[in-house]
Amino acid sequence: MDWQHLNLLEDFVSDHNVPEGADTSWHIVISDDEILTIDGEHPWRPLNQDEWRWLDLERVAQHPLGHIGGAPIYACEVDPEADNPEGYEFETLWSFLGQVDEPVFYMIGRAKQIVEWHRNHQFCGQCGGPTESSDADRSLRCKSCRQMFYPRLSPSIIVLVTRGDELLLARNAHARGNFYSTLAGFIEPGESVEAAVHREVFEEVGLSIRNLEYFSSQSWPFPNSLMLGFHAEYESGEFVLQEEEIADAQWFRYDNLPHRPAMASISGWLIDDFVRRCQD
Repeated sequence: MDWQHLNLLEDFVSDHNVPEGADTSWHIVISDDEILTIDGEHPWRPLNQDEWRWLDLERVAQHPLGHIGGAPIYACEVDPEADNPEGYEFETLWSFLGQVDEPVFYMIGRAKQIVEWHRNHQFCGQCGGPTESSDADRSLRCKSCRQMFYPRLSPSIIVLVTRGDELLLARNAHARGNFYSTLAGFIEPGESVEAAVHREVFEEVGLSIRNLEYFSSQSWPFPNSLMLGFHAEYESGEFVLQEEEIADAQWFRYDNLPHRPAMASISGWLIDDFVRRCQD
């Protein structure tokens, strides 16, 4: 089975439990949160069954992700102290952003998040007892107190605020690189998504907004966010920056933008969508 001819959007079926002993399988190999790549293999693909079988690395855990065209695909965690096997390299997840097709990036991100979740929940946070995998769903269960632990997702909002033909972009105080992006933040317990958008904008730049319009969502595995994207219009206020989060914020005309995020991120999608509407 040729990986490059598979259609992940149509053929991938998520499942926490896949039949063992398949003639064909795929393996995303992860060590210390880095993903194994095959030297000279472009675009990236996971290892096939024979390559995984002959790879001389100590397996820590293996997690079914689902199946593609009937072939199971696994996230395989190996010894974090392992050296690169000959002909292979370990790369960070960031290095895949914008370099592989979106469905492939999300699959790699899924694998990394499940490996990380399993590694961090070997013991119960309530009583300290060991956990075990559940047969019913993708969860870990404490053997002693029966507390359940599911893969963590952190819902977050991301919003592009506009004023006429201008858009509000900010430079995050902790971001890598000198680029401007949309505003974002985590949703707090007991808070609606819409309330989180209003709160984050006011907290970060001191502005009030109106006319929220849902745009799209994106899985963002850095480390486990689910980004919910919005457009919004400026209503009132002057900039008052949350200095520990925002280094600078400005209004930019749609045809005179600073260095901004790549189109692989939902922030780039929001900006591109607004620019395209202004140009129509």
